[in-house]
Amino acid sequence: MKFIKLDLLTLLISLFLFASCERTSTIGLEVDPSNVIQGNLIDTATISSRTVKDDAGNTSALTRYPFGFLNDPALGSTASSLALSINVPSDAYSFGTNAVLDSAVLVLNYAGEFYGDSTATYNVDVHQLNNNLAKENTFLSNRTYPFNSTVVANYTGKVFPTTPIKVTDVLTGAKDTIKTNTPQLRVKLSNSFITSNIVNLPATSLKYNSYFQDAFKGLYVQIKPSAQSTMGNGGVMFFNFASTAGSGVMLYYRKQNATTTTLTDTVSVNFPISTSTSPLGASVSHTYSTQVQTQLDALVTNPKQQFPTTYLKPLGGLRTKISFPYLQKMKTEVGGKMIVNKAELIVDLSSGTDIAPFRAAPRIALYRTDIAGQRKNLPDNDAGDGVTTAGDPRANPSVFGGYFDSTKKRYVFIVTAYMQDLLDGKTEDYGTYLAVTPTATFEYMPSFGAASRAIIGSFQKSPAAGANLIKLNIYYTKAN
Repeated sequence: MKFIKLDLLTLLISLFLFASCERTSTIGLEVDPSNVIQGNLIDTATISSRTVKDDAGNTSALTRYPFGFLNDPALGSTASSLALSINVPSDAYSFGTNAVLDSAVLVLNYAGEFYGDSTATYNVDVHQLNNNLAKENTFLSNRTYPFNSTVVANYTGKVFPTTPIKVTDVLTGAKDTIKTNTPQLRVKLSNSFITSNIVNLPATSLKYNSYFQDAFKGLYVQIKPSAQSTMGNGGVMFFNFASTAGSGVMLYYRKQNATTTTLTDTVSVNFPISTSTSPLGASVSHTYSTQVQTQLDALVTNPKQQFPTTYLKPLGGLRTKISFPYLQKMKTEVGGKMIVNKAELIVDLSSGTDIAPFRAAPRIALYRTDIAGQRKNLPDNDAGDGVTTAGDPRANPSVFGGYFDSTKKRYVFIVTAYMQDLLDGKTEDYGTYLAVTPTATFEYMPSFGAASRAIIGSFQKSPAAGANLIKLNIYYTKAN
């Protein structure tokens, strides 16, 4: 009997252990503990939203430069032109003896991003600038650059921002070869223009970069204004002017051999365009659609008017200003201090606006302004730079959000710390804004590294099923 009891006890203990192991292995499969929010939920907090114009921005040293013409029926048109400084290949560059230009090409290396209709025909004009950019003091996006009316180059055709291109590599003293280059737009320049303005320059003008830019000034590149109305939707492409990109004015010429007068050398040389050497500028203009202009006009005539949608447009275009006017009243109604466990701002895309070629922006930014009107990160996204600013210890940029959910057609931000600060009176809401930002880089300054847009919903007190909204969910615990 003793052995029978012992066997039964052993069996029961074994079953208990096995059962315990099974339960342990399944913990968390049904509910992710990190998503469990304790406390109460408020999802009816009022949010005011207005479409406002964004500010002009500095374009002297962008990571990539916008160029093109985009005609968006919902938001209006955007035109972006480029003012380019050209640099000597080296100090005291010499073309040699009896130099004869064979051809000259403006080489603009793509930066990998394109927004709009790539099948459209693009009509690109190139002019000479009237002024030396190196002597300019401002490169704001809304300024214009005087240029000579003579067209010194034109490209008419489609663009291929992601397609590598084959070109002839001219080698001095060797056979020319065909090589594959990164995607680029190549525009053939006038031989007579380049001969007169570069090849035939005196040696003093080629001695230093500053001397050369005083003589040559630079180039202005634009979509031909008279062709914009026939482009359809058009598009915006981006160019790379980093020192390693290879953009510039490529000259192919012949000269007398340095040792044997009966021989001729064929030479290719690049007069580079680089943000690391000289300033560049983007000149961006916006013409707004009727529905957008109606909202902008209402800021003056009826500033409290709410619209069912608002607009986000980069390149110094449009942003949405939001505010939370009744947070303190909500706190009073709760009847005590609120400890915010989690707060999320949900921004729905307006139905039917994510359609090619006007796809929704892959990412949008959320930021605030301080009492001086300076743009700042929300505390939830303020990681600091580790050098001059320590940031906020509550910040978690990896979960802050702002990426487009293509399934649910919305953007979500985690704003727990910001809501807590507003409720506690630690921070005043001097202005909170939504704007487009590049996918890989969060920018709260006006963005010139993206061209995609977003049309978003707004707050509604009694929304119909399926309505596109801006909504704030606050999960909180009332402090004792």
